[in-house]
Amino acid sequence: MQNSIKIGVIGPTIIVDKIREVLKSFPNFSPVIRASNEILDAPDFASELMGQVEVLLFSGYYPYKIAKERVDFTVPAHYIPLTGTGLFRSLFRMHHHKKMERLSIDMLDNRTVERVLAEVEEPFTKVHLYEGTLFDLDEMVRFHQEKYENKESDGALTGVKKVAEALTRLQIPNDWVVPTVQDISVALERALLSTEKRRNKDSQIVFGLIQIDDFSQLLERSSSEHAVQRWKLEIQRLLLDYVGCLDGHLTNLGGGEYLFVTTRGIFERETRGYKTMPILAESKKALGLSLSVGVGFGRSANEAGTHARLALRQSREFGGDICFLVREDRTVIGPVEMSHPMTYELSVTDERFLERAQRAGMTATYLSKLMAQVTRLGKTEYTAAELATILGVTVRSAHRILLQWMDAELVEIVGIEKISVKGRPRQIYRLSFLDEVGMLA
Repeated sequence: MQNSIKIGVIGPTIIVDKIREVLKSFPNFSPVIRASNEILDAPDFASELMGQVEVLLFSGYYPYKIAKERVDFTVPAHYIPLTGTGLFRSLFRMHHHKKMERLSIDMLDNRTVERVLAEVEEPFTKVHLYEGTLFDLDEMVRFHQEKYENKESDGALTGVKKVAEALTRLQIPNDWVVPTVQDISVALERALLSTEKRRNKDSQIVFGLIQIDDFSQLLERSSSEHAVQRWKLEIQRLLLDYVGCLDGHLTNLGGGEYLFVTTRGIFERETRGYKTMPILAESKKALGLSLSVGVGFGRSANEAGTHARLALRQSREFGGDICFLVREDRTVIGPVEMSHPMTYELSVTDERFLERAQRAGMTATYLSKLMAQVTRLGKTEYTAAELATILGVTVRSAHRILLQWMDAELVEIVGIEKISVKGRPRQIYRLSFLDEVGMLA
């Protein structure tokens, strides 16, 4: 994607898979993955990726340190630190599943271990912390082995995969302490803020449009003009408080529509990287109002304003009570309140195709949802049940819609999936219209 930030991710497969999943919540990042279970590959991967990406993220301190010793980083480099959250998980596994009370631990500092042990209040009678050479794997293995063979520990917790594998071969009970989703998210946020592109974009102007859903009907239901004026004042106060959190400027455009202006850096921090839009819930809770919000980024104020209007249209097409964003390259992020916001091209512009799709019941909402799903997963073939989930309709409705789309030659049947010996076979539909709009070119 043109305006995304390329991030190089380096680490063992199991952790890289977790990072890949968390990255779905960071639409600004376009990852370039290098996964290997051989830790000595880290320097070579770093050398390869530095010319391709704006920032590097290592799965842990150990691969980061090895790479740093052998490679001069030309881009910001970060690693995912082991914190108490990962230790909580491993302690639970060792005590509750294996009933262990004496442990040897490496790669975690004494303060973190003491704090976690005080909080879990579990009967860990003795904990031995490794204090030897940090990057001598053989020494780390010997430390755990000696504690276990001398009956000083029941098992080991290690932050290094190679050490865990060696202990397993020695038949010493152990658990590999790995970063949690929270650890990964924090590291990604730091990586995002460190990039040159990120720093340059922090001061970029952002336009936002807020539309009160069903504004005319709400006015008609008001009992008097006095009640209308008080209601409008309450709305104004609520929105002013929200825009104040953005250090922004609010303007009432009339007709239940408001414009706010802020900077990109503040907006992204307040939305936690496009993952939350508290004004949606606050307006509903305080005033019973549903809002449609569109936010636009651009290389100029005019472009940002145009994109805000396009984003607002996306929100209204999705039924309101939601927020979408349109970036400089006219890609869409949203809905913002989703755990993994979708990122997809703004729209199809072929008027003849859009007219034919509309006649066949393929609304703009359905089209956007389908294209977002294809962009995210790269999958173009679905069963009726899968399409029902994507479109937010019943399976019965999905079958009816699919018949219309087949008649209009927007989809085609490409196979049959048999669930079991007794189950009815399910037809597999291909979204053939994607060829026509150029998504599969």
